[in-house]
Amino acid sequence: MSTDPATPPRGLAALDVLVPGSPGWDDARRAWNLTVDQQPDAVFMPANAAEVAAAVPAAGAAGLRVAVQATGHGAGPRRNLEGTLLINTSRMRGASVDPASRTARAEAGAQWRDVVPLAAEHGLAALHGTAPDVGVVGYTLGGGVSWLGRRYGLAANSVTAIEVVTAAGEAVRADADTEPDLFWALRGGGGNFGVVTALEFRLYPVESLNAGWLVWPWEEARRVLARWAEWTDTVPEDVTSVGRILQLPPLPDLPEAFRGRKLVVVDAAILADEDEAARLLAPLRELGPELDTFAQGPATALSELHMDPPEPVPAAAAGSVIDAFPPEAVDALVDVAGPGSGSPLAAVELRHIGGALERAPAGAGALGRIDGRFLVFAAGIVTSPEGAPAVADAGARANAALSRWGAGRAFLNFADVPTDTETMFDPQAYRRLREIRSRIDPDGLLLANHPIPAA
Repeated sequence: MSTDPATPPRGLAALDVLVPGSPGWDDARRAWNLTVDQQPDAVFMPANAAEVAAAVPAAGAAGLRVAVQATGHGAGPRRNLEGTLLINTSRMRGASVDPASRTARAEAGAQWRDVVPLAAEHGLAALHGTAPDVGVVGYTLGGGVSWLGRRYGLAANSVTAIEVVTAAGEAVRADADTEPDLFWALRGGGGNFGVVTALEFRLYPVESLNAGWLVWPWEEARRVLARWAEWTDTVPEDVTSVGRILQLPPLPDLPEAFRGRKLVVVDAAILADEDEAARLLAPLRELGPELDTFAQGPATALSELHMDPPEPVPAAAAGSVIDAFPPEAVDALVDVAGPGSGSPLAAVELRHIGGALERAPAGAGALGRIDGRFLVFAAGIVTSPEGAPAVADAGARANAALSRWGAGRAFLNFADVPTDTETMFDPQAYRRLREIRSRIDPDGLLLANHPIPAA
């Protein structure tokens, strides 16, 4: 790797790249998870699609692979960037909304905070993630599970067109009629098939909804999670919820009621008016939460509902997919992550999926549906390099405790460690993805967070 900031890797002289020692180098290569120390040979920060189209073949000619990031989320599985040009798309933040067609267009580096307010001006909502600073493209290529997911499905299946630079350096627009194989593969297949420069996707007529938190001391974890699991069997698809065990750090960004506390929480979004939401929430409210923040409000409030960290943090995390959360599973989870467990995890959560998320619509992409009832995600803050293994082990143990209710499946967006991508797709889809990878990137130029090998 070059250490001279004035000398880019051979073959990249025509590009305005950053190398070790360049001003801005550390910010440009930084992952969202600060324990991931990305060390590419160079970083290129394009301003537009034409610059991306120039960079991809230049990297190949220089003998480098190509990796892509916008915000740096999800970089954990792709730790080794030796011999790689990292294309950081964070300068490409353009976003627009067409209210007539109920669609949005987002450039490669756009974040959900760039799209959500624009859509709301027209009474529309996107199938966005749980944090406003998550990148639109990476989230969507990985599937995308939103607060509206049980009603409207995976974000990937709302994509109508994709502008992408292929491994050959060709800029194409892929949709259902043009480059249909590429269009299919990109919707859920991650970053294995090209450098996406823009997405177009459907929006939905949601102006207001009922959303909030129900909060109990974490000593109530068994009782609350057992009731929540039963409740998820009864609610309509207009309800998307999360059950969580939290050990929150004393951070000033957190509301005072949560700061430094150990809690069990149910947070949810309900596509209903206040009266219907109250009827649906009644079985949970019977448990006497100490805090109840549910209220009717604008759809834009969903961006902040989950209260994800607003800045990059050093963390370790692990995720999985399970089919059921019976009382025995509640006990197993609380034993390893609840009161008395000694767990260092800041959060262990189960997201109720099902509904439209388990049904592949006509014309679906590579990940048309998620085969399961709950997504599991366990995460902890790493306060020192020496403590990282203990946090990672705790996340793995939380997922392992629920493994008997799963089938070894993973969800790309929730897999924060290297994971066999074969566990993320049904066998027929995985074979097709590998065949498409062989055709479109035969030399393996593209280095995705979750690589799908050529056939």
